[in-house]
Amino acid sequence: MPGRFVLPFLLLAVASGAHDDAGRPPIDRRSFPKGFVFGTASSAYQYEGGAMEGGRGPSIWDTFTHRHPDKIADKSNGDVADDSYHLYKEDVRLMMDMGMDAYRFSISWTRILPRGTLKGGVNREGVKYYNNLIDELLSGGVQPFVTLFHWDSPQTLEDKYGGFLNPSIINDYKDYAEVCFREFGDRVKHWITFNEPTQFCVGGYASGTSAPGRCSPWEKGKCSAGDSGREPYTAGHHLLLAHAAVVRLYKEKYQVVQKGEIGITLVSSWYVPFSRSNSDSDAAIRAIDFNLGWFMDPLARGDYPQSMRALVGNRLPRFSKEQSELLKGAFDFIGLNYYTSSYAGNLPPTNGLKSSYNTDARANVTSVRNGVPIGPRAASPWLYIYPRGLRELVLYIKDNYGNPAIYITENGVDEANDKSLPLEESLKDYARIEYHHKHLIALMSAIRDGANVKGYFAWSLLDDFEWSSGYTVRFGLNFVDYNDGLKRYPKLSAHWFKKFLKR
Repeated sequence: MPGRFVLPFLLLAVASGAHDDAGRPPIDRRSFPKGFVFGTASSAYQYEGGAMEGGRGPSIWDTFTHRHPDKIADKSNGDVADDSYHLYKEDVRLMMDMGMDAYRFSISWTRILPRGTLKGGVNREGVKYYNNLIDELLSGGVQPFVTLFHWDSPQTLEDKYGGFLNPSIINDYKDYAEVCFREFGDRVKHWITFNEPTQFCVGGYASGTSAPGRCSPWEKGKCSAGDSGREPYTAGHHLLLAHAAVVRLYKEKYQVVQKGEIGITLVSSWYVPFSRSNSDSDAAIRAIDFNLGWFMDPLARGDYPQSMRALVGNRLPRFSKEQSELLKGAFDFIGLNYYTSSYAGNLPPTNGLKSSYNTDARANVTSVRNGVPIGPRAASPWLYIYPRGLRELVLYIKDNYGNPAIYITENGVDEANDKSLPLEESLKDYARIEYHHKHLIALMSAIRDGANVKGYFAWSLLDDFEWSSGYTVRFGLNFVDYNDGLKRYPKLSAHWFKKFLKR
């Protein structure tokens, strides 16, 4: 069962402050550079609820979960979620009690602009909610790190022109971002334009397992419309241009006065070559290119990775010279989400293969080699625990992209939502303590090797709506009782972080 593989003597060492089984002294806040930020993370659709309240308009995730409940493991949705729309003060108290420095949350585009555009009007009730949340955080000594887009684009823009498949999204997103800068930028000093564009584009346009649920008909999502060989790249292209436009807006109009920073959060696994062959080593690099490099290369160099250009061909859009220059260096920091690692082996070209992002990298990605998994499996079938991968990924960015400032904006592990467990047992998340402990050691090692890492955010503050998994898994440091008024209860991992941060 997930969450049961922890060695008792390691837990004893962590809890008591003794050396662990490898002879290392315990780590705590002081093990990291001065000013290093520790926080927890969340997103609007997964947490807020209040879907029909406060003037909020529908997002593509509202539509997706209600139109395709069969694509969610327990046929659930985010209509109520954790009800942070009403319970945000309690959530801030949980962070304060743990001693967290920061809270990464996202703003719901349709709570600010219910119809997606300025023409539809700014929703003052939505602005008031986020003002209240930001003020509550600051009064508790918690810094807000604000994500402008965490996958929940307005359904009205999807209906009007196809959302991110249309370049019109660039200006509408810029207008939305400017409202946020204007309303909240006097207090928000860290802005993230987009969360995990790779996952948004792949899930939404290649596999069809996430909103807006588009893909070629033969793909896993069995979509009624889409093109898995073109649309992920089109959506990603417009997303990058929207990011660059908003960064320029912020730097030219707001940064000097508001004294904040702006970046983007990318996601990637680490890929270990399946064998020592050159072809498998090349496959591992291609797998990184098609995940991290897809968005990091344009931001660092102004164009997509060469491997993508070679393998995707004319299905991959091109940047004009002006767009390329606008993209290069369009960030103050990079957010990085890391959960797991995989093996990657070479897949030779196959004649007659239908074009799809899911096969374009010609890499056979697997979590198991010769019958042995890369690490212990968590509740989610994609999440195998490999702390070393975080160190390798961070150092890869250092060595290949000029050592930018990095915040680890998500890192976490889940357990199955076992409804038969008594509450007391559900709070004993020993595996999560080990996960964070080992990943923080790996991160500390990367920092000592010169990586420019500024902070670490645990996913997640609370158990929540986990996209296509619904409520079948729990990632929270705090347990949410979905059967008893959404009461919050700190798990052992929350107590561990409290000791880690307050020593």
